[in-house]
Amino acid sequence: MADISKVRAKIEELRRLIRRHDYLYYVLDRPEVSDAEYDKLYQELKRLEEAHPDLITPDSPTQRVGGQPVEGFAQVQHKVAMLSLDNAYSADEVREFEARIKRALPGERFTYVAEAKVDGLSVALLYEQGRLVRGATRGDGRTGEDVTLNLMKVRSIPHRLDGPLAKFNVLEVRGEVFMWRQGFERLKRKLEEEGEEPFANPRNAAAGPVRPKDPQITAARPLDIFVYGVSHAEPDPFTSHYQAMHQLHESGFRIHSKGEKNMLERYRRRCGDIEAAIEACREVEEARDKLGCDCDGVVLKVDSIEQERRLGSTTHHPRWAIAYKFPAQQATTIIKKIEISVGRTGALTPTAELEPVEIAGATISRATLHNADEIERLDVREGDTVLIERAGDVIPHILQVVTEKRRPRTKPFSFPNRCPVCGAEAFRPEGEVVSRCTNSACPARLKQSLLHFGSRRAMDIEHLGDAVVEQLVDRSLVKEFADLYGLDVKTLADLERLAEKSATNLSRAIQGSKRQGLGRLLFALGIRYVGEHVAAILAQHYGSMDRLEKAPEEELAEIYGIGPRIAQSVALYFRQPENRRQIEQLRKAGVKMREEGVTAGPRPLAGKIFVLTGGLEGFSRDEAKELIVRQGGRVTSSVSKKTDYVVVGKDPGSKDDDAKRLGVPTLDEAAFKKLIGKA
Repeated sequence: MADISKVRAKIEELRRLIRRHDYLYYVLDRPEVSDAEYDKLYQELKRLEEAHPDLITPDSPTQRVGGQPVEGFAQVQHKVAMLSLDNAYSADEVREFEARIKRALPGERFTYVAEAKVDGLSVALLYEQGRLVRGATRGDGRTGEDVTLNLMKVRSIPHRLDGPLAKFNVLEVRGEVFMWRQGFERLKRKLEEEGEEPFANPRNAAAGPVRPKDPQITAARPLDIFVYGVSHAEPDPFTSHYQAMHQLHESGFRIHSKGEKNMLERYRRRCGDIEAAIEACREVEEARDKLGCDCDGVVLKVDSIEQERRLGSTTHHPRWAIAYKFPAQQATTIIKKIEISVGRTGALTPTAELEPVEIAGATISRATLHNADEIERLDVREGDTVLIERAGDVIPHILQVVTEKRRPRTKPFSFPNRCPVCGAEAFRPEGEVVSRCTNSACPARLKQSLLHFGSRRAMDIEHLGDAVVEQLVDRSLVKEFADLYGLDVKTLADLERLAEKSATNLSRAIQGSKRQGLGRLLFALGIRYVGEHVAAILAQHYGSMDRLEKAPEEELAEIYGIGPRIAQSVALYFRQPENRRQIEQLRKAGVKMREEGVTAGPRPLAGKIFVLTGGLEGFSRDEAKELIVRQGGRVTSSVSKKTDYVVVGKDPGSKDDDAKRLGVPTLDEAAFKKLIGKA
């Protein structure tokens, strides 16, 4: 028999590791291990505790749900605990699940519902009389965070229910807020363009925006919800889980997605027996890469609500459900080389070049290594044998090094302290994980910066593509943005694969871009953290480059939507002599440095908060919003005690009622026109 003291020590170590990973996953949304690695730890702990039941403690991860509420949000006590699920990794383990429930309810027949296990953030939505009154995160399963305002920004979550569930006294709906892979890739590109660190995966991208203080951040993310249950209803008309899902669909929840096959059939199906349920698991597993979202398994549930109640739950998981987990999409291969690329913000990004290996039907030859800290954490070296994982369509990443296969005398990878392209110093700011080339004229940075400068949402220079930029930089024709405006048709026509007509079109596009205005120019310059939205805020607030250049950091930080981090970055940019010289060169080239319609004089609505409701005759909603912003005000989507005015048009919604309830002044269209000087 094993030494009990060693078993106890092993159990404590496993509990410590699992609690740490629970905190990273549920609270910080920054997991450090794959689901497969976590499950391995959990299963090992479970086996040891089953063999030594006297060592089980109430606070063991096997006895409760992981995670804890995040500080800063009001806490919510769940009426019905949001429990974890027990896991199965094979058909035989699924059959054992049925054997257990048959022992609990002998002689009874079971039917099942098989649902795709969508990877996101679990939430509880509370409706009273059909109206959404509260949205909460899972938290530790019994206490979550109140994120109602944020969840109301998720477009597929109805604020009011229609149909059969509209008049229920109480209805609590459970679901998974997630992000489709297509939306995740768009978001990732946008964050990279703005010089921000992208999310590691769609799950983190979904979980993070649900919990910021500003609901507008949630609104800007392409979030969706996969509804998977009703935890509480008064009255309770449901006889089966599948029936409940159909009634949720009829009451306003979107159970399908545009361009997708009906999710009730593709992601959720009724199964007459356990073998049909196992077959459903296999079919979803085969189709997992075509689902469009991250899915790591199938949840099997007893369909009968009455049987669910009698089966009950443990303190950790319901007895009437089990998660069939897919095997991780992993393989081992060898790292041939670690390469460092340089982006337009100067970020040095390491990538592993691999011996090609096939995973889930795709040949993988490269894997991201993220940053220097990740290389150090993994202790990954050139020539190492590594375990890699590919989840869906995202770039594969390295899980761990197979140290047993490491060749003798291999050396740790030394992350460069100089740019591999131009040789300039690579600087890593305190508190950040990314090293950056300090040379703004670095050819690698310049090429990427020029492509961004000319992109459609920046200066919109049509025909300024990769091939043209490569030649302009390699031939030293363009060393900074302003050099673009000195190019003539003859010079452009000398470039390879650019005939005179194409050169003429490109020249016209370059010259035409001078008129784009301050907002687009600020975005085009590639100032760190200044994306389209921030650039528009700055342009509307200051109106001209001259005023913005002189703005102190403290003043910038006070602007709604900017904040300290962006303010510091903008102020730092304008303090650099090279950047100010570059702006002066653009000014001499004739590039417009003002924002149309923004005056340099006093702004009568500065600091005022507006909410718009109903239709206006003289303006579209966007036009009214633009007029408010130009005069220094801001527009929010919900009424609070901080709101200064609610502008009420024809057929106003509940916001008019909210204004009266809170005592917020309302303006009809005539009064609004008078206030903004348009009467």
